[in-house]
Amino acid sequence: MLEETKRAGLLLRGISKTIDFIIVAAAAEIIPRAGFFAGLAYLLISDGLFEGRSIGKQLIGLRTVSATLDRTCSVRESILRNFVLCIGVVLWKIPLVGWIFIVLILAFEFIILLGSKEGMRFGDEIAKTTVIEEKLKIKKGEG
Repeated sequence: MLEETKRAGLLLRGISKTIDFIIVAAAAEIIPRAGFFAGLAYLLISDGLFEGRSIGKQLIGLRTVSATLDRTCSVRESILRNFVLCIGVVLWKIPLVGWIFIVLILAFEFIILLGSKEGMRFGDEIAKTTVIEEKLKIKKGEG
């Protein structure tokens, strides 16, 4: 059996990140004040937990890995790759202006991801990480 890795597609990455944002929003709503900060902390470190899989990535079947080393994403790399998104979440609390900033940040990340041959968004470029689909086991002799 050979193991093959495949870079995660834009749709799967978007769905998994949306799930993570829902978790952040739920924490902020359920636990006033502390929930917002707990959600930010989760967003920062989530890709460094559970062997490179945030809850959204676990549900979708993705993993964040180091682009240069043969290992999963560390907590440090997770903080680096998600810092820009956390800035957007913090600014989101400012009515109208903050909402514009989060849309601009997400659009910027999306454009960088679309233009990347390696499938890396801006946060991935900073942290030197990439997102892959869980390893597929392929029987020798199959396509």
